[in-house]
Amino acid sequence: MLPSSTSLWQFLERQVAAVLASYGYREIRMPILEMTELFKRSIGEVTDIVEKEMYTFEDRNGESLTLRPEGTAGCVRAGMEHGLLHNQIQRLWYQGPMFRHERPQKGRYRQFHQIGVETYGMQGPDIDAEVILLSARIWRALGISDLELQVNTLGTPRERADYRDELVRYFEAHSDQLDDDSQRRLRTNPLRILDSKNPAMRPMLDGAPTLMGHLGEASRAHFAFVCEILERAEVSYVVNPRLVRGLDYYSRTVFEWVTDKLGAQGTVCAGGRYDGLVEQLGGKSVPAVGFAMGLERLVALLETLDPAAAKVSTDLYLVLLGDTAMREGLIVAEQLRNGLPGVEVLCNCGGGGMKAQFKRADRSGARYALVLGDDEIANNTIVVKPLRTDEQQVAITRDDVVEQLRGRLQGDADQSAEKM
Repeated sequence: MLPSSTSLWQFLERQVAAVLASYGYREIRMPILEMTELFKRSIGEVTDIVEKEMYTFEDRNGESLTLRPEGTAGCVRAGMEHGLLHNQIQRLWYQGPMFRHERPQKGRYRQFHQIGVETYGMQGPDIDAEVILLSARIWRALGISDLELQVNTLGTPRERADYRDELVRYFEAHSDQLDDDSQRRLRTNPLRILDSKNPAMRPMLDGAPTLMGHLGEASRAHFAFVCEILERAEVSYVVNPRLVRGLDYYSRTVFEWVTDKLGAQGTVCAGGRYDGLVEQLGGKSVPAVGFAMGLERLVALLETLDPAAAKVSTDLYLVLLGDTAMREGLIVAEQLRNGLPGVEVLCNCGGGGMKAQFKRADRSGARYALVLGDDEIANNTIVVKPLRTDEQQVAITRDDVVEQLRGRLQGDADQSAEKM
């Protein structure tokens, strides 16, 4: 992540953190390294992540460690270890790098970054709906409007086991149409076959039985509640009966936000309910719901919506002509930073003539160049030259420069807001 893009990353992280805080979610920070057994027990030993993608090694004591491929398992482990889960309600979030050994491509990297949300202790469908509404608000905060929400229900483990048996029988009857990967999954994780991206299998998959027919009354009511809240909150969605998610610990509500703007890597956020995970990891049964969003994909999506937003820019650039101005300019820059909190002030360092310094000012994206030379020092003034408009430059007394610039910068911000 080079300096030319980190400003967009920071914008994304600030907006998401502000939305999460407004819903009462608190940040938790977990280690990058965990015991390998944690992921085998949580994600599932026969999943692609555990079988093919984890970075696993033995440490000096012969213990198997893994770079975390996702955040939920570590969050549950931390919650159990520190007594945060049993008979408590928690709304948590985390951010940081994850690691999976995959073929690198745009939007899919071996080190990637996620922001995740985890909730514990709430059994009903209301929290399922809340986390989806929260994610929808994040897109509004970021100015993203063309994502599609896909939802589904996986029912309870018992309902899913009954469905699994029927699904296996169906796939066995069409085994000649299964590719090698699906043949392997048929005995280990047949629901994942539904998620196959092989176009040759699509007609056969479209004819496969659906889980809805195996759902009991409670699971149907749970899913209906979630859908009702989304409709009343005017959050558009589609029910995708083939949405199964890639991790074994999900049950009932699952969802994904997808886009067609990023090619094959169209999922930018995904999650659902995983009530059995805490018990699976050795704790007492605790209901849980969460999601994770891929930051690389969201940054790429923001760049497609507004390429200019990814460019680094500054507010003020001090052009300093001569040794005296160089000394005085550093003091002026500090005075501007004191008087204009939050305004980015870049002071020319390293010398250079007027032409060279103005080139640097232009490359910085600055809205105004502030010129300080011998004449300006003698007259106690600073020349303010707009760099992004045709306005004429003007000399302002040093005593008035903070107020004058505050008014100009505020006016620029108001005009930008009106255009939006």
